[in-house]
Amino acid sequence: MFKSTLAIVEGTKAALQAIKANAMRSALTCLGIIIGVASVITVVALMQGFTKQINEQLSGLSPDVTSIKPFVSLQQEMIGKRSKLNYDDFLLLKSRVNQAETMTAQMFTLHFSGTTQYKGYSHNTRIYGVEKDYQKVYKTFPQKGRFIRKEDDAKRRKVAYIGSSIIEKLHLPENPVGQYLKLSGEWFHIVGVAEDQGSFFGLDQNDYIYIPISTMNSLQGANEQQSSISILFRLKPDAQEELAHKQIERILKQRHKIAENESNDFKIETAKKSRENLDKFTSSATAITSGIVGISLIVGGIGVMNIMLVSVTERTRVIGTLKALGATPGFIMLQFLVEAVVLSLFGGVIGMAIGYGIAEIITLSLPDMPSAYIPLWAVVLSLGSTSAIGIVFGLAPAIKAARLNPIDALRYE
Repeated sequence: MFKSTLAIVEGTKAALQAIKANAMRSALTCLGIIIGVASVITVVALMQGFTKQINEQLSGLSPDVTSIKPFVSLQQEMIGKRSKLNYDDFLLLKSRVNQAETMTAQMFTLHFSGTTQYKGYSHNTRIYGVEKDYQKVYKTFPQKGRFIRKEDDAKRRKVAYIGSSIIEKLHLPENPVGQYLKLSGEWFHIVGVAEDQGSFFGLDQNDYIYIPISTMNSLQGANEQQSSISILFRLKPDAQEELAHKQIERILKQRHKIAENESNDFKIETAKKSRENLDKFTSSATAITSGIVGISLIVGGIGVMNIMLVSVTERTRVIGTLKALGATPGFIMLQFLVEAVVLSLFGGVIGMAIGYGIAEIITLSLPDMPSAYIPLWAVVLSLGSTSAIGIVFGLAPAIKAARLNPIDALRYE
């Protein structure tokens, strides 16, 4: 135990002295490891920052919310099949799915995709049709005025709930509640302004207008084929999720005239499943990219092996002296292995610092790019990989040093 500890200490000292005495040689030796680790850390930091921001955005959506969206497979899409949910689908589900505690919807239609106007100013924005329960699901709260109410929807009122950016875009008063906007040729009364929601990858999260979903549906008239709707619901605490999903599937299959052996033209997905799919995608992308750039670590390992073989040659007489004084082959081998690991870790630490720096530069240079984020597992994995590289590629030089004949070593010039 004492000899092993001594070998580790001596190996660490020798490695640090070699790095200090030959800084340039050590840096060039570790160049492959530095490039490999820096590349991996840059990719991981950007992907994890991206994932973290999306998860923060999804956290605004209640974790027990399930969505129903139009969906067709790629094969079906290629043969011309299209999918859509409409306002009548929503009304039917809302009236028949008794296990749902809350059910709401969001509608988009090309009829309301034109220009929004106010006193000579105009702006293109996103316009959606929603109803009162949408506020509970997406946790959107007004900073001025109110959200869309049940009576607005029931009476198809022409009222609008706007994102905070609309005030600046259309030069509205600081408190625009009570003003009128023109949407696709129709005048709408502003009843509320939403709280600021920031931006996401350059997309202004406050640039939108909500109107009652029944109003949007009635005003689109014969243009129903140009509209799209997403349905969201939360089940009652005592409801059985699987049975509720099967009921929804059965209702929509009957309404859309889909046979039992045919694929659905809709998809039921929970918020938890959405997060899992996101995590699976980012994990796969990170793993594939890291595997490709990880080849640099192998190149770096070869560099470490070469420099360690040179080190064994340079210190042949020292090894002979140690063996003459009673050092065992195991002691010599451990010492050189530790030296290889320390040299690899030196490259790994520098690579992590450079990788994080590159990731930060990228995030600062691109507007609204999520901040770089390095999780603890990435740090552990990087240091573990570089240590493994040091052990694997330092083994041959260490064995060579351990097998040296002390008499031949002492005679070496």
